[in-house]
Amino acid sequence: MIAITLPDGSVKQFKSETTPMGVAHSISEGFARNVISASFNGKTIETSTPLTKDGELVLYTWRDKKGKEAFWHSSAHILAQALEDLYPNIKLTIGPAIENGFYYDIDLVDNTISEKDLTTIENKMLEIARGKHTFSIRESSKADALGYYKEQGNQYKVELIKNLEEGTITFCDHDNFTDLCRGGHIPHTGMVKAIKLMSIAGAYWRGDENNKQLTRIYGVSFPKQKELKEYLALLEEAKKRDHRKLGKELELFTFSKKVGQGLPLWLPKGAALRERLENFLKKAQTKAGYEMVVSPHIGHKELYMTSGHYEKYGADSFQPIKTPNEGEEFLLKPMNCPHHCEIYNSKPWSYKDLPKRFAEFGTVYRYEQSGELHGLTRVRGFTQDDAHIFCTPDQLDQEFKNVIDLVLYVFGSLGFENFTAQVSLRDPDNPEKYIGSNENWDKAEKAILNATIEKGLDYVIEKGEAAFYGPKLDFMVKDALGRSWQLGTIQVDYNLPERFELEYKGSDNEHHRPVMIHRAPFGSMERFIAILLEHTGGNFPLWLMPEQVSILTLSEKYEKYAEKVLNVLENNEIRALVDNRSETIGKKIREAEMNKIPYMLILGDQEEVENSVSVRKHSQGDLGSMTAEAFSLLLNDEININKKEFIV
Repeated sequence: MIAITLPDGSVKQFKSETTPMGVAHSISEGFARNVISASFNGKTIETSTPLTKDGELVLYTWRDKKGKEAFWHSSAHILAQALEDLYPNIKLTIGPAIENGFYYDIDLVDNTISEKDLTTIENKMLEIARGKHTFSIRESSKADALGYYKEQGNQYKVELIKNLEEGTITFCDHDNFTDLCRGGHIPHTGMVKAIKLMSIAGAYWRGDENNKQLTRIYGVSFPKQKELKEYLALLEEAKKRDHRKLGKELELFTFSKKVGQGLPLWLPKGAALRERLENFLKKAQTKAGYEMVVSPHIGHKELYMTSGHYEKYGADSFQPIKTPNEGEEFLLKPMNCPHHCEIYNSKPWSYKDLPKRFAEFGTVYRYEQSGELHGLTRVRGFTQDDAHIFCTPDQLDQEFKNVIDLVLYVFGSLGFENFTAQVSLRDPDNPEKYIGSNENWDKAEKAILNATIEKGLDYVIEKGEAAFYGPKLDFMVKDALGRSWQLGTIQVDYNLPERFELEYKGSDNEHHRPVMIHRAPFGSMERFIAILLEHTGGNFPLWLMPEQVSILTLSEKYEKYAEKVLNVLENNEIRALVDNRSETIGKKIREAEMNKIPYMLILGDQEEVENSVSVRKHSQGDLGSMTAEAFSLLLNDEININKKEFIV
């Protein structure tokens, strides 16, 4: 008998050779029908893999991330089989699951595939799926695997196999199809009920532009047709909310080929939006005891060699800037933290001075390949809302809690209510991967877990996901379309204090290394604004809107009254503009709606006589008539509800 531990901590006894699916049936037949993949002792296995020893078993359904990975990876095999059937002399390469679906890269040889062929391929895939063919894994020797693909003339698979160790090579078989594969599949093809091939793109073999360009076919699949329809409807909504489209329509930012790819230009409305976000966070940070610092956009190469960033970013990033002095080289700043370490190093510190909290909206530069650039979410120059806290080990727990409070305040003020926290800890089986003493790591991991639990966060623990220099807490936020984004990170760092020889004098009169905390609630201004745009569809919280009110006159003769109303609003710190063009009021309202201006004030004869304004709200319509002063109070009440003061 073997002892199988389930995720809820319960332990059940089974005969040796029992499969994960057998365990699922022992729980309930209904549950077993929904199980699509499994892992044993942290390793992905098939649901048909015999279990021969004690261990921890996790069974996944479609609702689980790992379940979707297996579903979409299996769908990639079905795509590969369909392509081989339709285009017999193609060469298959790789076909992984991705965040939303899967893809397969193929060498078409002398075939061509266009968007109009995708429906034919989809139909072939569905035909294969209906066969309910079982996925099974078999082991192969390296020689046999090489021989199989050499006979096919598939140099791509041969290259992959050459890099594999003997005894680790497996193939996945289903129907009459076989493919080199590590494993992790659904029980059979019949679970795939709905398929949509999304697009065709070019992709260099192994991501190297010196290699041959292959054809990449992207797809997505589901266990129910209804879920595919819902997904496609979501994609249509996502197109409407695309931050690149909204950014252009709302005149927030632009790009210029002459300035350079991946380098956004902020237009007046966008710059004002950024400034409001920065001031919002600066105000909270000041209350939380942060001090603003400023560092240059470049630094001496030696700075980044000390920090390790040159080793990490140097070869694939912007190259060193040479000066007239021989041997003197500077780099565009890839991170703010080395500069902040040197600010800390500018004077001696006592334990009585700590913690020190240095904050900066610092612009950094990292070279991204042109194919990876995407609007504001992947750029080459971006501004981080960076801060670094230098504290004693005993202060770490409270500092971590304080940073969580700040992150939650930011999320709450900007409408991000649905999120989980990921606690990334050491890999207990590979302690040599990490720097710093076990004592400090134990303190740091305990501080993160305690803070996460005490703050009542919905969290998951990921062992082995810590950075080599310390554990971290990442906030995974779901937007209005249900998509997950990483927003906000808090990292503990024992590495940089060591590299920069940071010190403070303790109560024992000895020198000690401080603990360093990296934190950025926004992450970067560019990416945060992109996500906020798509989350809100451009309907930002009222306090953040570039223009909160549009004053619409029925004709030019009400211009003076409009200026009077504008003056009242501005005295109440409300951002408004007057539209007194000689256009119909209907057209003015439509344009204000398209520009997502939250409120419109209609001014005509009656309003001027009664010293009032007729109020319309974006997407809601008429709210009635009131004085400009009463309207100002209404808006400020709404702002105060959404944007509460940060309380330390």
